[in-house]
Order: sequence, then C-alpha cells, then structure tokens
Amino acid sequence: MSFTLSDLGWSSHFAAQHAANSSCVPFRITAVHRDRLIGADTHGETPLLTLDRPTGEFAVGDWVLADDQNRVQHLLERRSLLKRRAAGTSAEVQLIAANVDVLFIVSSCNADFNLARLERYLALAHQAGCYPVIVLTKADTCTDPNDYAKPAESLASFLTVLTINALDHADVQQVLSWCPAGQTGALVGSSGVGKTTLANAMTGQEEATAGIREDDARGRHTTTARALHQMRNGGWLVDTPGMRALRLLDAQDGVDEVFSDLLELAGTCRFSDCQHQVEPGCAVQNAIAKGTLDAERLERWRKLRREDQRNSESVAQSRARDKAFGKMVRSVMQEKKSRKRL
Repeated sequence: MSFTLSDLGWSSHFAAQHAANSSCVPFRITAVHRDRLIGADTHGETPLLTLDRPTGEFAVGDWVLADDQNRVQHLLERRSLLKRRAAGTSAEVQLIAANVDVLFIVSSCNADFNLARLERYLALAHQAGCYPVIVLTKADTCTDPNDYAKPAESLASFLTVLTINALDHADVQQVLSWCPAGQTGALVGSSGVGKTTLANAMTGQEEATAGIREDDARGRHTTTARALHQMRNGGWLVDTPGMRALRLLDAQDGVDEVFSDLLELAGTCRFSDCQHQVEPGCAVQNAIAKGTLDAERLERWRKLRREDQRNSESVAQSRARDKAFGKMVRSVMQEKKSRKRL
C-alpha cells in the first residue's frame, strides 16, 4: 500500500528539516527491531539500516532521512516523545513512541481503575507534549460508568474522559474522532484493560487477545512490541505492550501540570518554603481541612515528584548513590562486629 507523506503525518515541521538534506528520502518508522528499522514512505514499507547508532535510539513514529541504499543518515527533530526509565535498576531511557499527537490512556470500569495510575499517565502525556484522552473500557459491564468517569474527570479541568464498549462500533468511532487522518495516537495502559481489543477495532487488525483473571481484573500481555498501524479513519496508532510499572523520567513539568491545582494553592501559603505539613498558614492543609482537597491527592503528588527526581538521575549519579549506600551498610555491619568482639 502506498501513501503520501501527508497521509503518514508529514508536516511543515519536518519539511523544513528535509530541505537542508533534500537528496535523502523521508521515512516514518513503523517498527523498531534490534538489527534494523522498518520505515514507510510513499511506496510502502522498507527495511532501513542504522550503521553508526543502535536502533534503540529510534522510536516508532520517528521521521528519518535515508540515502539511496536505505541507510539512515538523519533523525529529524521530534514534535513529541514518550519515554520512561527502563525497568530494573539501571538508569537507561526507554523510548515508547515519537511524534504522537494524542495519547489514549486506557483503563477499565472494574478493579483495574486507579486514580494514581491515571495521574502518572497524564504526567507522561503532558511531559511528552501529547493531548491526553482517558478511555475507560468495559463500560457495558458495570452498573454505572459515571462511577468511574466522574473521579477521572476530577483530575483536571476540561479533561476528556470517554466511557466505551470496545466492541461497539459507535463507541469506537467516538474514540477515532479524537485522532483524525494524518495524526498519530498511542494507546497506553496496564495489561487486561482491553487495549488490544480497542486497537483491533480502531485499525482492523486481528490480533490474539488473552483472558482476564476474574479475581483482580488483570490480564496477560498480548501486545509484545510497538508498531505503527493505520486506523480506519486514516489516522495512525501506536499500540504499546501493557505496562505494569511506568517509571517517569524527567517529568517534573508534566507532574506539576497534572497537579496544577496544588501548585496554585501552594503559592498562597504563608511561607515560600512550606512543606505542607504542620506549618502555620499552609493553604494546602487548610484546603484539606475544609474538604476542598483530598489528602490522598497531596500524597500522590509528593510521591510522583520524589519518584521522578530519583528516576531522572544519570547513570553516574545512580551508581554513586548505590555505592554510598553500600559503603554505609558495610560501615554499620563492621561496627556491629566490633561491638560483639567487645
């Protein structure tokens, strides 16, 4: 299947960069493998080689310029970038998707629904530069979808929250309307919320779906790799593997955007360095006492800010911190041994 560059999401932002290297051909990255990239241009999909940099430095949705041997020469400046700190103890960055216009944050109207997780994904969207849309699936399985929609809507003013049945054509069309032809959306959410079912309905792809455990509404991973698919309305969709843990990275601005109401309150505290605990004249604690602010929301804000600060450490900082901690532990153990000898 062939496309125009505009069909693929090309814009003046990328055209201006291409003008400086007009001898190269633009490709939109549709898949990233360990040894190569898959790119789409006006003639269809083509394998691309990266000779001087690992494929991990590229993300699905990126625009690159390649020579006549299909070798990538330039990575074009991104309009948005979704990333997280990789799982495990390393400080490596994992790219999720690039040049995404709309981030569909998928949860479900059951035990999976979690405000703290939604706030985390909202922070990711704001930091990346994407427009967030919360999609609550399985609305047909609960008594009243508003029991889930209203708490989600309370997280931010004018936040778009959709309650849908992913098997209902009209509901799927409602989701598609937020990402029209030429734009790119991405689906993120934990396993078992119906992302694969929704992605299939949005794109026409037929991928296997896994069962859901009845006790906690969690499912198994059914999407194992990121890929760019065309949606039924001409837009593009990046479906991502379910994330059991989203470790935010360099996302302080995104976190502050999600909790802008708290920041506004904090700005009216009597002391500029107020910790919002027991200080006199604390506007945040006053709002909690009056019932206009949930104390749990304050704790979630603190937790995300601490976590982001920790996750945003460089590799060197992370190793230095771990080394210092190990040295402290050894010192304590040595002191205990000395005391026993005495």
